[in-house]
Order: sequence, then structure tokens, then C-alpha cells
Amino acid sequence: MSTENPARLTTADIDLSDLRFWARPLEERARAFALLRARPAPEFFTLPKLPFLGQSPGAWALVRHADVTEASRHPEVFSSEPSATSPADMPRWMDKYFNSMIDMDDPRHAKIRRIVSRAFSPKMLAKAEDDIARRAARIVDELIEAGGGDLVSQVAVRLPVEVICDMLGIPARHHRQVVEWTNIIVGYSDPEYVGATVEYGADGTARMGRLATLRMLGTIASAGWRLHRLAARLGRERATTPTDDLTSALVNANVDGERLSPREFATFFLLLVVAGNETTRNAIAHGLRLFTEHPEQRELLLADFDGRIAGAVEEIVRYSSPVIFMRRNLTRDHEMNGHTFRKGDRVTLFYWSANRDEDVFTDPESFDITRSPNPHVGFGGPGPHFCLGANLARREITVMLRELFTRLPDITAGEPDRLMSGFINGYKRLPCTFTPPASAPGQTKDA
Repeated sequence: MSTENPARLTTADIDLSDLRFWARPLEERARAFALLRARPAPEFFTLPKLPFLGQSPGAWALVRHADVTEASRHPEVFSSEPSATSPADMPRWMDKYFNSMIDMDDPRHAKIRRIVSRAFSPKMLAKAEDDIARRAARIVDELIEAGGGDLVSQVAVRLPVEVICDMLGIPARHHRQVVEWTNIIVGYSDPEYVGATVEYGADGTARMGRLATLRMLGTIASAGWRLHRLAARLGRERATTPTDDLTSALVNANVDGERLSPREFATFFLLLVVAGNETTRNAIAHGLRLFTEHPEQRELLLADFDGRIAGAVEEIVRYSSPVIFMRRNLTRDHEMNGHTFRKGDRVTLFYWSANRDEDVFTDPESFDITRSPNPHVGFGGPGPHFCLGANLARREITVMLRELFTRLPDITAGEPDRLMSGFINGYKRLPCTFTPPASAPGQTKDA
């Protein structure tokens, strides 16, 4: 994206494949996507060529709500294979770590989803509900004792990671490592996590040397390998000595004769620990920031927390759109809204833009917790890839906001340190301050 005055942007100034675009202020990003939505047809963006990565001419950007939902409903045309999460094809040797059900179509996707859906039993989800409440109370106790600090590391990360780790039976001693490994996997474009960055020449061409690219890929693969090793160890233990956790349910599941292979279990395990915390942690952090920037919405929420929190959670997810995009791959020629896509084309479903579509949302740039209806795609579009853990995420966000705003009603967020990413709209750090409550925090035991 060029350095032109953002108020006078044209589509020629916008390059969604340029990482520098995603470092721009969010207001500029919003104006850029509004321009793209106003175009009569989707724009094509060329991917930079980097060593060792499968080369592609680029992808068509689907930025309208109607296009994103239509593509999501038709996986037989808009395929998730070979990848749904990476703009470029990653080296094939990395598939064994990251080729999970999110990168699959039916019948492979349907098989795994049947098995894992059965494993998410009402009993297991009910146990998770109790754990969420206990853990949220203890986490806020410790935030109060610390007198404030970084909301991301002290609050937003901890709740979803502890909950999903407990569901899977991952011992507490591994929680910090799980956070580090998932930060690397979703922060693959941020130099802080992978130790390498894309550089741009005077002509705007993206460059990354062979050694830097190898360092980046090696760091990501190492994190994936370590999570696979943890999954394999836990899987072997639960196969011989089952307990009541999700790992036991998954490795011992037999649905109409279908079982997960060790590799299928390991890749789904990795998907759970990554996806099981990213949307929630970022929604919690964005939520505090949004309520700080919009005090009238905080007052509205606190005036009737139980009556308005469900709408507030949906609006936080819509407005922040923690997952910015997913990729799809055309299986055949297809016409949609007057544009003909060709077999082999790639498209990028920009949820962040779809959630601001003026044809669907009145005054989409306003944060309004009473918005109704709110058909956002923050948990993915309709269809087989809608987020399996959406209800768990909603519950975690609800419980944590209740703890924060009822116990620390004046808690506010400072300036965030944003993740350098075009995939995850996340905060790496977010300072928070509050007036300590008059009474000492409760003696909540570790859940």
C-alpha cells in the first residue's frame, strides 16, 4: 500500500499481499476495504515470491459479505485443499504438522468432524463451563494482586489456553510452552516470533533471503513438531489408560467403525490448541479496548449485563474479526456475481471486510452492542467449516468480561502492541489499569 494521503486512497494504492498494508492504522484499512467493496468485481493481488514456498500468481480478494458467505456454502467449488490458512502453498514436508481438518474437504473433513463432534459430549462441555467460571475468577484475583499490567499475557491468553489444555488433559507445566508454540504458528509473519521478516526494495518488491526463509520455516515447523510430540505422548497414554478428558475421547472414539489415525489426531490436537485460544484471547483483548474507546457502550452493558452481554460478544467478534481471512481454491470454472473464476484460481475470504459490508450492516464502523440482527462471519462463513468451538469461545468471552467489569468496573486499556499479521487481528500486548477494589480478592483455588 502506498504512502498516499489515506483520505484520497484509490484501489491502485492498495496491495493486500503487502505485509506493510496490515501495519497501517485500522481506520486506513477500513477505508481501503470500503473502496474494494465498491468495485464492480473482485481485485486480484499478486503474492510476493519467496524462497522454498510454492509459487502462485496470487488470489482474488472476496471482500463482500454476500461473496464470502456464498463461497463458504459451496465447498465443492471453493475447496479448502490444499490449504485454507496460508496465502502461498507451504512446503509439502510441513503438511504432516499442519494439514488438519481445516485444510480438508469431504469426505476426509466429514469423517473427522463426525468423530470430534461426538467427542464434544454434553458432559465434557458442562465440565468446561464449571472450569471457565473458576479459572476466570482466579485469573482476575491474580490481576488484582499484580495491580494491573498486560491484559493479554495476564488474562486474555490464560483463560482459553488453560481451558483447552484442561479439556485435552495437557498438564499445567506445559501451558506456557503451548502459548509460545501457538504464538509462533499464528504469528508466522511477525519477526518477534519467527526471527525473520520480509524486506522491500526501492521498487516495492518483497524479498526474503534463503537463510531467513529457512529460519522462519524451521521455527514454525519446530513449534508444530513439538505440539505433535506432546499429542503423540498424551495419545499413547490415553489409549492404554483412558480418563475423562477430550484426548481420551478422541483417541478411543469409534463412530460407525471410523477412528482417527495417529496423524489425524495429532493435527486436530494442534488445531484445537491453536484455534481454541486465538479467537477468544483476541476477542477479550479487543473487547476491553473497544469498551475503553466507547465508554457509552460500557455504560449500556453494565446497566443490564445479563440482558446485553450476548449481543456485546457478537459485536466484539464482528468488529474485531480476530481471524482476518481464509483461503479457498477453485475446483472448476464458476461464475459468481458476474465474475467468472477459473479452475485453479485462488480466492481469499476476507471476514474482516465482510463484517463491515454496508449492504448488510447499518453504520458498520460503529461499535454497537445492541446491533440486531448481526449476521457476522467472525466465526467463519456458513457451511461445513463454521467454527466447531464457537459456543465455547462465546462462553469464555462472556465469563471473562463479567469478571472484569463487575469486579473492576473502571478497568481501561492503553495503546496495544499489534501483531504484524494479515491473518490474525491480534494484540501481542495491551496495558490495563484499574482502581483496586476495596476488599481483597477472593481466595479462589486453582481449578
